Amino acid sequence: MLNKLEKALGYKFRDPELLRMALTHTSCANEIYQDPLRSYERLEFLGDSIVGFVTAEYLYRTFPKKLEGDLTRIRAELVCEKSLAAVAERLSLGEHLLLGNGEDQSGGRRRPSILCDVMEAVVAASYLDGGFAVASDIVTRLILPQLAEAEKTHDYKTELQELVQRKKSQQLSYELISETGPDHCKEFNVHVLLNGREVGTGSGTSKKRAEQAAAAQAIVRLFPEQK
Repeated sequence: MLNKLEKALGYKFRDPELLRMALTHTSCANEIYQDPLRSYERLEFLGDSIVGFVTAEYLYRTFPKKLEGDLTRIRAELVCEKSLAAVAERLSLGEHLLLGNGEDQSGGRRRPSILCDVMEAVVAASYLDGGFAVASDIVTRLILPQLAEAEKTHDYKTELQELVQRKKSQQLSYELISETGPDHCKEFNVHVLLNGREVGTGSGTSKKRAEQAAAAQAIVRLFPEQK
């Protein structure tokens, strides 16, 4: 049964018990083993850090001109529950989960929070079994490809507008600061202003992209809880 999952992961475990533990929910660990330490929770703790580090390093090297706020925002998109659960679904992790009867009957195999946690646990298991290079390869192949889609589909201007409208009398505006480069390769720089005060800056190959980048930075600055 694990062979199918290993094939999807692109890695053969030397110690299959590590992978089995990464798939074991607390409900199963309590019912079958009477030992919560045999669940994936400790592996999830480790995997969260590994996924975060690999993603941060990739973004740092890939986007040398992006500001810290932009990098933070993109990383949050990539490693959020929704993104990691989507990766887990593509790998069919739900089919391989070891759940207690109650959790299984209540739909645990499809629950995003569980799928996200298990994805992180599997990354940690691969690290313990094969080292950092193996874990990094899995993150790079399976999680980071979502970067382009996350950048393309998220509307940060709308999100920022909705966030600031929680308070009355809030005025958002965007100001073009500079436009540089030849016609075929221009770069636009934009400020976003809240009630006349600059709260974010961004750049891009079009004014629209620059505004989106500025809005993304403003969200990180003004609403850090949204990360």
